[in-house]
Amino acid sequence: MSDFLTTMADSSRSRAEAARRRFGVMGLTSRAASARPARPLILSPDGFDLIAETKLTSPADGPLLRDGDPQGAVVKLARSYAEAGAVAVSVLTEPERFDGHLEYLEAAASAVDVPVLCKDFLVDPIQVIQARAAGASGVLLIAKMMDSSLLQEMTAIADEFGMFALVEIFDESDLEVASAVFDAGVLVGVNSRNLSTLDVDSTRLASLAPLLPEHLPRVAESGVRTLADAAAAARLGYRLALVGTALVTSDEPGVATRAMIAAGRNAIRARSVS
Repeated sequence: MSDFLTTMADSSRSRAEAARRRFGVMGLTSRAASARPARPLILSPDGFDLIAETKLTSPADGPLLRDGDPQGAVVKLARSYAEAGAVAVSVLTEPERFDGHLEYLEAAASAVDVPVLCKDFLVDPIQVIQARAAGASGVLLIAKMMDSSLLQEMTAIADEFGMFALVEIFDESDLEVASAVFDAGVLVGVNSRNLSTLDVDSTRLASLAPLLPEHLPRVAESGVRTLADAAAAARLGYRLALVGTALVTSDEPGVATRAMIAAGRNAIRARSVS
């Protein structure tokens, strides 16, 4: 792994151990079981959907939201995304480099009627349970941070709690790890951001698209900043895009969300007509 991912993994492992000491697996499992049921991810028949992301800070772009009430800002964004037609809301919960918190996810999940994705650098099965206890309906699982057996275990736990899993890959070696769960009904995401340099490789979506399993919904992650980017991802066969920075920094996040969705769906319609 890159230095960045190693740092994220070490930090995440420490948080997992803290959760294990504080609540225990059984304690978190009980809380997860009694939480409001996970909301299903229901994709539109129009062929393209948006997972809209709330985040306060990005290591690549710096502070994105300067607000004295960060939790309130996350909830406000989540509501605007849901009202604009986002199929799900992604909430960054990583605290050290993204200023996130599970409490923000819990508040967002209580404020919207669409599923909420826990976006973090998860490395321990207990974190899937913890995310469900906080109200998450889905989790991001980064293939580069685990082996196939751990990925299978975490995906199985998500499924047990009725959650969806977005399995993220960056290259062909990640694809090999992720293939272990391709029969589990996951979403497969391609991250265009190199997690070693934090640069975006705009060719990544196109180069990996032909290698992805056709029966799974594909998610374009990172680098989708413009309407043209959304349309291009849709034309490549990506069923969804996960968009954060472009929406968070927009003057009107709801309007930007609607426009992104429309751009992808228009590209689908144009392709079917031609």
